[in-house]
Amino acid sequence: MHDPVVAADARGQLATQPPLLTIGYGTRAATDILALLAHHGIKFLIDVRSTPWSRYRPEFSQDQLAPSLRAHGIRYLFMGDELGGRPDDPACYDNDGRVDYRACESRPAFREGIARLQGAWRAGHSVALMCSEGRPEDCHRAKLVAAALVEVGVVVRHVDEGGTLRSHDEVLDRLRGPQTTLLEDPGLIAKSRGRYRAAASA
Repeated sequence: MHDPVVAADARGQLATQPPLLTIGYGTRAATDILALLAHHGIKFLIDVRSTPWSRYRPEFSQDQLAPSLRAHGIRYLFMGDELGGRPDDPACYDNDGRVDYRACESRPAFREGIARLQGAWRAGHSVALMCSEGRPEDCHRAKLVAAALVEVGVVVRHVDEGGTLRSHDEVLDRLRGPQTTLLEDPGLIAKSRGRYRAAASA
């Protein structure tokens, strides 16, 4: 079980509440994900993939995942339209076809999604965000969604590929590595690793 944190609630009073978690299934079996969620007392799983389907891991597709979670007392909610890492909006891509996370943050739908998660966390709900990448530093759930949540005061912990809970700062340290700072290469956190649209012609 993760340790609760002390934070101010909407009335400015101190309340003990769990951190908001993120997790990626990566190479894990569905049973392993369910065990981790149960271990951390998660009651709401928020799917932040842009599309809630997996050709290669069908057990993590929405139609199989949602009832499996429900059988274990966990509610499934898809929020990929608001918080997904590959939005439909072409303004969210740079000239190289990479996702520009700063542009994503400016979308009204994204801001509304962050506000919903912030409200759920403040209300004391046990929430986890799920995407496909096992390593949080490789995923927009850390570089985009969690970064925005931290900015509005939400305490976030990441379940890494080995099942260890990591603070957001630890994940950023893993992202930049020992030789590079985010100031030297802001693209490490501001852009996606992959190119998801054709590069713009010169």
